[in-house]
Amino acid sequence: MASRLATRAFGAARLRPTIASPRIFPSAVAALRPASSSAPPEQPKEQTPQPPAAQIKAQSILDSLPGNSLVSKTAILSSAAGLSVYAISNEYYVVNEETVIAFCLLSVWAALIKFGGPLYTEWATAQNNKIRDLLNAARADHTQAVKNRIENVQQMGGVVDITKALFEVSKETAQLEAKAYELEQSTALAAEAKSVLDSWVRYEGQVKQRQQRELAENVIAKVKKELESPKALQQILQQSVADVERIVSSKA
Repeated sequence: MASRLATRAFGAARLRPTIASPRIFPSAVAALRPASSSAPPEQPKEQTPQPPAAQIKAQSILDSLPGNSLVSKTAILSSAAGLSVYAISNEYYVVNEETVIAFCLLSVWAALIKFGGPLYTEWATAQNNKIRDLLNAARADHTQAVKNRIENVQQMGGVVDITKALFEVSKETAQLEAKAYELEQSTALAAEAKSVLDSWVRYEGQVKQRQQRELAENVIAKVKKELESPKALQQILQQSVADVERIVSSKA
């Protein structure tokens, strides 16, 4: 498979030397040339130990790849490199300024996700904790309010008996008020009857006084009229003399 990819890459390079040559990565061509050539493979050189920074960088790159083992990560990286070389060599994908822009954007997004992700996670966790604390506090307040309400209702357990007693008292009060109203009406009626009788008594007394006054005035007027008559005066004088003589004779 590698020999076929290399053959196609070299064929595309010969046919389009001015276009394809700058679009093929030198590292990819160098990786594919030993597989396509018939020359014997070179002896492996002694590996020099990498500095710690390079090891950490390589380890971080490997950790960023998907997969659980080194074999799966290497397979994924090899497959991605082979597909990239195949797509570029057959001009399925052309490396241009849009690729650079896409790579830069992806790098920026990756940096944002890598460095800003923990900050966002910390902020989101703080917000979640804050909201959870608010909800827990609200639930605790609601629970306490329900408990207080239950205690208040339990304290009002004898309200039925108290209501019955108050109803009996109110019924007795209504009866007493009815009796008091009847007595008040009776007293008012008796007072009104007394006032009417007193008025009749006063009227009769006034009538009697008027009649007596009229009778006395009539008698006095009649006596005065008789005294004006000489005959009446003579009779009175004779009657008086007769009475005096009778009194004197009775004493003698």
